[in-house]
Amino acid sequence: MVIDIYIFHIINGFAGRWMTLDYLGIFFARYFEYILLLSLLISLVANFKKYWRMVIEALIASIFVRFILAGVFYWLHFRARPFVHNSVNLLIDYDASKTSLPSGHASFYFALSTIIYAYNKRAGILFYVGSFMIVLGRVFVGIHWPSDILAGAIFGILMGLVLNKLFKKIKLLKYEN
Repeated sequence: MVIDIYIFHIINGFAGRWMTLDYLGIFFARYFEYILLLSLLISLVANFKKYWRMVIEALIASIFVRFILAGVFYWLHFRARPFVHNSVNLLIDYDASKTSLPSGHASFYFALSTIIYAYNKRAGILFYVGSFMIVLGRVFVGIHWPSDILAGAIFGILMGLVLNKLFKKIKLLKYEN
């Protein structure tokens, strides 16, 4: 896709120009996800009774979307990463044999954010922003196409919505019996 290449080169074109920006891009692409997960754990520890269900459902949805559903898609379709056949500013080493569509990070973190948003709007928005920074960083460092990110985000949000409705039905069934 021409638009995919164009947007990729705009974002990735900033890589390699300023050391501080490169460090930020690498931080968001590789390490910021741990801060999001740690903040989820902290909210659980801070108020277990209030947040245990949200944390469990968010993790179940994220893991299911990323490792089951996206995994099936990976098995059915291979898409080369941007650095395989193009000249890019690659800031981190990555396995070229791994498919890039949909982005596993985008599907995981946007599913997580969707479930969190269903429970707590403010925290959900913060998680969406954090998820966006992670996936933007992955385009910046040269390991994902923008359409990989978009597909993963849409996939994660849609499955997060579906699984949230399923979790609510299960919860209602539990209280009806």
